[in-house]
Amino acid sequence: MKKERKFGSILTLAAMLIFFYGPIIVMIVFSFNSSKSLTSWTGFSTDWYSKLFESRDIMDAVSNSVSIAIIATIISTIVGTLTAIGISRHKPLVRKIYLNINNLPVLNPEIVTAIGLMLLFISLPKLGKGYMTMLIAHITFCTPYVILTVLPKLRSLDPSIADAAMDLGATPFAALRKVILPQLTPAIISAALIAFTMSFDDFVISYFTTGNGVSNISIYVYTMSKRINPMINALSTIIVVIITIALILINVLPLIVKKKDKRKVETI
Repeated sequence: MKKERKFGSILTLAAMLIFFYGPIIVMIVFSFNSSKSLTSWTGFSTDWYSKLFESRDIMDAVSNSVSIAIIATIISTIVGTLTAIGISRHKPLVRKIYLNINNLPVLNPEIVTAIGLMLLFISLPKLGKGYMTMLIAHITFCTPYVILTVLPKLRSLDPSIADAAMDLGATPFAALRKVILPQLTPAIISAALIAFTMSFDDFVISYFTTGNGVSNISIYVYTMSKRINPMINALSTIIVVIITIALILINVLPLIVKKKDKRKVETI
């Protein structure tokens, strides 16, 4: 009976993995197909990748995605980290109110956030929908995730360490830079990688807040899906690879930092 249950659980897990990752694997395989067919294999070729990199529209979309993701990650990580530090210093009641407010964008469906931001940008005609509005939108929805990632690490820190540093003559900024931030480094790196992944992968909010012909990779993939274009497989494969690398870094970097910290403690 135990062997049968074990075999059944393995079979169920295998079926789930095939269901979730099978289509992605098929997409990656057909990105190297030599013909325009999206269903029948005719031979190995990298022509679609060559045409992908020769397309100016796609390269503009990639450039927008990367630049917006990097800028949004930097700004949201700085703002989110400082906000998390400020929230952790407040009284429990105030902290709870701030956290509930911070959770609203996370719990809200993306379409609600997208429509709200779209209406905000429409009410500001001087701003004009385009690159800047998409960037502001990405910073807006990435910051709450940074706060939620950094706060648990802050709660595990001993607040008396920063107080002791200031008692010894350090300014609040010096205590923040030399005492608090080094201890938050793993959480900050994880928060930045999460923010980058979410910004790079976003479609709904980007679609509602862009304008003037400005598009990112997700929007361009959506427009390509309306007509048969094998380049969509190549572009989607690149997106999958980038996101996979980011997710690996999210899980591996904190472990590397922990090992280094353990080695330092052991040497001391």
